[in-house]
Amino acid sequence: MSRAVRQQLLSMTGSLERANRVLKDAVSRTVINEEGVLQLLADCQETAIMMGNEIEEVYGEDTDSVAKLEEYCESLYEMTLVVSNPIRRREMQKVLVNHLKQIRKAISAEIPDRLEVVFLPYKASMWDSLESVWMAADADEDCDAYVIPIPYYDKNSDGSFREMHYEGEEYPDYVPVTHYKEYDFSKRHPDIIFIHNPYDDCNYVTSVDPFFYAKNLKSFTNKLVYIPYFVLAEPDPDDPNVQENIEHFCIVPGVLHADQIIVQSENMRKVYVDILTRYTAESGFTRKYWEDRIQGLGSPKMDKVLSTRKENVDVPGEWRRIIENENGEWKKIILYNNSVSALLQHEDKMLVKMQDVFRIFKENKDEVALLWRPHPLIKATIESMRPELWERYQEIVKKYKEEGWGIYDDTAELDRAIALSDAYYGDYSSLVQLCQETGKPVMIQDVEILDI
Repeated sequence: MSRAVRQQLLSMTGSLERANRVLKDAVSRTVINEEGVLQLLADCQETAIMMGNEIEEVYGEDTDSVAKLEEYCESLYEMTLVVSNPIRRREMQKVLVNHLKQIRKAISAEIPDRLEVVFLPYKASMWDSLESVWMAADADEDCDAYVIPIPYYDKNSDGSFREMHYEGEEYPDYVPVTHYKEYDFSKRHPDIIFIHNPYDDCNYVTSVDPFFYAKNLKSFTNKLVYIPYFVLAEPDPDDPNVQENIEHFCIVPGVLHADQIIVQSENMRKVYVDILTRYTAESGFTRKYWEDRIQGLGSPKMDKVLSTRKENVDVPGEWRRIIENENGEWKKIILYNNSVSALLQHEDKMLVKMQDVFRIFKENKDEVALLWRPHPLIKATIESMRPELWERYQEIVKKYKEEGWGIYDDTAELDRAIALSDAYYGDYSSLVQLCQETGKPVMIQDVEILDI
């Protein structure tokens, strides 16, 4: 149970204590308003029952808190029977005082003063954008941290939902996963919720389940925190072109509804603040409003990549067959990535480029191993927006896999791919920034250049 719910229960206990002081004054008089006293007792009983139900839903029936609340309710009922008797009603009022002391003591003892923090990733391949924050929360003795992967849908071209996906079984073994159907947000009211998908209903290709839209989650927590699932090139806040390029990452529901936004650097923070101040000025939001909400604390994705060592990753046997030469030594490994935007922009020309790239690496497979890792949203995006292009793209993937001379990596372990690779080649994407931070050489492919 969250700290917020604990505080709510203690606040409700305080309300009962204040009501009891009113009751004491009322029953001490020679002539009393019996109807008013009975109504006050009924209100107290309703509050106590509500508290008991709330505790039972999380902790079950066998708690001292619920037992004390039940005893209190019984005494409230007894009070209604003796309200006309001056001596007995004063005696019962004192009994109620004692009950309330025991209720407060039981709640304080049984419901610990701990934070309840929930992490809501949707794609397992993007879990690295939250993992280091979850690790810190999980290691905190005064915090209960829950990882709750949420379902998401592919969209049809008309915006309707198509196939539903749930990737809860694809997370690392060391991450305890709670199924989203087993966690009652309205009853538990977590203190903090972390999200990494900011789009709500604004994404044309995919959508998380509408229950998990940022605008809805706001009603279930005291603090909604958004951390981007991507890393961008470090911006120059003084460059007038920067804001135009980054604006569409900022003006999204997850940012606008969040109580806190954590971005990759102070420079990125400055850009976000500038863009959002300008965008929301007419709605009355000031620069200080956004400065208080946005923090340039760094990206967990970077934490994950920098902490993953080549010698510590688990390399599948079929990968080793491609990576190792006849002497058992490792070849140079090139991480190849193609992005959604480049494929949409260049279409067939990009497919030709990819085939040319594969031909060259196949011819040099004895010296170099290719690790192809396409963007995880390619399928959902291209299938929805360019169905014919998707069919041709699939043919290339099928041929690449069947020939077996290169690695095809569509797992959730981006950090493994970067750790194993000696250099990056492909389209511009967040992988470029990550590889640069680890000191790996980076080359961006030019779709116009073919080695034919």
